Amino acid sequence: MKVLIIEDEARAANHLERLIKKVAPEMDILAKLESVRDSVEFLSAGNEPGLIFSDIQLADGLSFEIFRQVHIKCPIIFTTAWDHYAIEAFNTNGIDYLLKPVEEERLVKAIGKARQFSPMPMLEKILAMAGNNPEKRYKSRFLVKIGEKIKTIPVEEITAFYSLEKATYLHNSSNRSYCIDFALDQLETILNPDTFFRISRKYMVSLKACGNMTAWSNSRLKLRIDGIDDQEIIVARERVQEFREWLDR
Repeated sequence: MKVLIIEDEARAANHLERLIKKVAPEMDILAKLESVRDSVEFLSAGNEPGLIFSDIQLADGLSFEIFRQVHIKCPIIFTTAWDHYAIEAFNTNGIDYLLKPVEEERLVKAIGKARQFSPMPMLEKILAMAGNNPEKRYKSRFLVKIGEKIKTIPVEEITAFYSLEKATYLHNSSNRSYCIDFALDQLETILNPDTFFRISRKYMVSLKACGNMTAWSNSRLKLRIDGIDDQEIIVARERVQEFREWLDR
C-alpha cells in the first residue's frame, strides 16, 4: 500500500515514517509533504495513495482545505498535537485520530481501521468536519529577546510587522521594534485575519495602525505608523480593494 504523509514538522514526519516501516513494512511511503498547497498539487497530478496520514494544522492552513479541493478515495488518519477536533466523531466513523507524539500501539490500531474503511463515508465526514470545525486559535503573544533579557509582547500591543534586510520585526504601541523568528508568510497563517492585514510584501499592519492614511498615486493608500521612519508604507495596488473591505467590516 502506498502511503502519503502530510506533516509540516520534519521531526514528526520522520517519527511517523519510522513507526509505519516498523509496524507495517509492506507499506511504501509515497511522499512527505509539508503544506496545503504542495498536497493539492501532488494529489491533483494524479498520484493516488492508498492511505493518507495528515496533520490538521499546517503552515499555510488546515489540511481540511486539501480535501475540499481534491477528490480522494483513500482513507485518512489524522495526526495532531491538539485534542479538540471531535475525536470520537472520527473514531466511530472509521477515520482515526492520533495525538502526537504518535504511539506504536495506537498506530497499529489505526492502520487496521483504515484497511477496512469505505472511502465514500470518509470523504463526506471530512467535509462535514471542515464545515463544523472549532474556531481556530490564533497566536496571542510573541517572545522577544532584548540583550540578555526575554519578554513577551501580546498581539494587542502590536501595530505592525515588517521585513527589513531578510529579517522580520514586530512594532508595538510603545514605538519599539523587535526582531522575531517568523516570516511574514508564516504570520499570515497564525494571526487573526480580523485584526491583521498584509498590505504588501514588506508590511502587515494591525487595525489600530490604520488611523493615519492618505490617498496615494494610482488609487493606492499610504499609511503612517508612529515610530517607523519608512515613508513608503503603501498598500499594494492589488490589495487596495480587499484592504478597504477589511476596514469596512
